[in-house]
Amino acid sequence: MSSPSVKLISECFIKPIGDLSPEAKQPIHFTPFELLWLNVKYSQKGLLFAKPPSLETQDFSITTFLNDLQHSLSATLTHFYPLAARFTTRKQENPPSYIIYLDPANTPGVKFIYATADATVSEVLTPPDVPSLVHSFFDLNEAISHDGHTLPVLSIQVTELIDGIFIGGSVNHMVADGTSFWHFMATWSEIYRSGGQYHGSVSRPPVLKRWVLDGSDPIINIPYTHHDQFIERLEIQTYKERFFSFSLTAISKLKAKANSECNTNKISSLQAVIAVLWRCITRARCLPNDSETPCSLMVSTRRRLNPPLSDDYLGNPVQFVTGKASVGDLLARGLGWAAFRLYEAVINHDDNAIKETVESWIRSPVIYKMKKIGNPNMVHVGSSPRFDMYGCEFGLGKAVAARSGCTNKLDGKITMYPGREGGGSMDVEVCLLPEYMKNIESDEELMSALMMN
Repeated sequence: MSSPSVKLISECFIKPIGDLSPEAKQPIHFTPFELLWLNVKYSQKGLLFAKPPSLETQDFSITTFLNDLQHSLSATLTHFYPLAARFTTRKQENPPSYIIYLDPANTPGVKFIYATADATVSEVLTPPDVPSLVHSFFDLNEAISHDGHTLPVLSIQVTELIDGIFIGGSVNHMVADGTSFWHFMATWSEIYRSGGQYHGSVSRPPVLKRWVLDGSDPIINIPYTHHDQFIERLEIQTYKERFFSFSLTAISKLKAKANSECNTNKISSLQAVIAVLWRCITRARCLPNDSETPCSLMVSTRRRLNPPLSDDYLGNPVQFVTGKASVGDLLARGLGWAAFRLYEAVINHDDNAIKETVESWIRSPVIYKMKKIGNPNMVHVGSSPRFDMYGCEFGLGKAVAARSGCTNKLDGKITMYPGREGGGSMDVEVCLLPEYMKNIESDEELMSALMMN
């Protein structure tokens, strides 16, 4: 029996309704938060829905559904118009340098794809490892952020399964982080569900004014004479991806255990869950006790800045914080000790730390090359269980699952999701080399944590 496959049916580009104002056509300059990520691949997240049951009077029409999605997407882009734009580079002669910015005057639109897959919802969700078919539910698998000069900043792929629908978004990671992407999806869903009652306003319009460090120039020159000097393209590697679900009860017990071991109440639920996974992945790798293992968390700086940025700020104002430990200490000292390393890394990343990092980068701009920042002992955490993924319904009811694509995956990558049942539960996608996944599936600490009731 052949494996399920995805077939492209049609594609088009969706633009904002009407013409942009002269003010909206002004260049949107990238911040230091964003420019260093020119080599990072697009972020890919999506939602799997069950097809609505046929009504007595009328069957569900995919044609009508797609038309409604496109019209509501066009209305959404009237607010999120940067997502329909392209990058532009302006070269400076003296000194030789680049200025890269988002150019809303150049707005080809968001790519919209309709595809079909000869697979069922069960075939996506039932296997213990995420099937490779899921990667075909997303566009732009090879693209890096710099490709926003010629490729769409956002591509939406709607894949019709036999009994389901997957809506997947691939977004340029310099233009939107997870907070901004799910804000966009929530707004799109809000307009879609208004059923023709949309009259130009939304409950949470995006904040488009750019953050600029006090005393610095909003227009940043990066010191390169040709993009070949900083561009790096990595081949997509194959890993095992598996979801682990933590109930609210299990998370509460892990948090209480971590805090009790440290005689504190400061460790959060998220830090306790990540600490378990950090320990279990490290154990699965069979690393020497004297080697170091870092745990890196991608965090939004919005609320950490003073004054804070709005949660509705459209951009990618993220930085990494890292907890470090020797393998011997991490595995011998217990859950609380590991969780407290993460707590300290997060709490110390305040307004001063953020701005010092930005100031340092402005003095000596550098574009990250992913090969050079990789660490085979690292655990890297992305996304957030706080994103309201399941609030995005598009008239299909609550999604049955959230999934990610193949981009930005590496051994030891943890992607966090809210649990579908809500209430503080969490789903975690763990990406590992096959031999490490085999070890972690029998890890006693992880299995005990998942079974806590």
